Amino acid sequence: MKLFKKNTETPQPREDGLTDYDYYFMTRNEKIMYILMAAAALFVVGYIFYHNVILSALLMLLAFKFPDIRTKQIIAKRKRDLTAQFKDMLYALSSSLSAGRSVESGLKEALNDMKIIYPDDSTDIMRELEYIVRGIEMNETVENMFGQFAERAHIEDIENFADIFRTCKRTGGDLVQVIKSTSQTIGDKIEIKQEIDTLISGKKFEFKILMIMPIALIVLLSATAYDYMQPVFETFIGHAVMTATIALFGVAYFIGQKIMDIRV
Repeated sequence: MKLFKKNTETPQPREDGLTDYDYYFMTRNEKIMYILMAAAALFVVGYIFYHNVILSALLMLLAFKFPDIRTKQIIAKRKRDLTAQFKDMLYALSSSLSAGRSVESGLKEALNDMKIIYPDDSTDIMRELEYIVRGIEMNETVENMFGQFAERAHIEDIENFADIFRTCKRTGGDLVQVIKSTSQTIGDKIEIKQEIDTLISGKKFEFKILMIMPIALIVLLSATAYDYMQPVFETFIGHAVMTATIALFGVAYFIGQKIMDIRV
């Protein structure tokens, strides 16, 4: 039975100041930057399809949704990075425990070892590991500290490890073997994901080309056969057709992204 359930509500900043990895607060400058970038791209696309400044400007209004899309992308990437970093931390902890250290002292040793791999103290796993070590020094239990981390990470592998670790501490299980097995499982999942990405990299490139081709084709026809394209750019029916085309273009992109997003 899982001890840590996925929070399906809209994530909010934690009052204790700790990082909740289901949440990313985008600063005002970041929002403005992403809105301007998306607005510029949408205006260019709109002008290519409409050859009308007003309609292109109306299409730019969709740019206000881009910060939300970008926030989800940042959260997903951060979780992928944290999973890989957590695997490295488990390898370091496993080595310390194999040398005969206790879990508490092994975590401190693992922190020193991890500083070689991640010299930047602002790296997520370094901040989390330092927080766990400080908690232990303040007489918090190791399983409680891992439980808090899992609750904030919202990552299945970390939640499963916290569950198993808590059970082992209560029943006297082999922690060294558990940590080795967990780190190996996470490593295998990461390798499988990398292999899948390699196998479909060609398809991803083809997908990007197919997304660009309609735009390139309209640019080419506009430059070489404007008389042929003129009714499309200057009539209501033509604008309606182009609007439907842009909508289909967006749907195709969304479906393509879902197909390419293979999770292990």
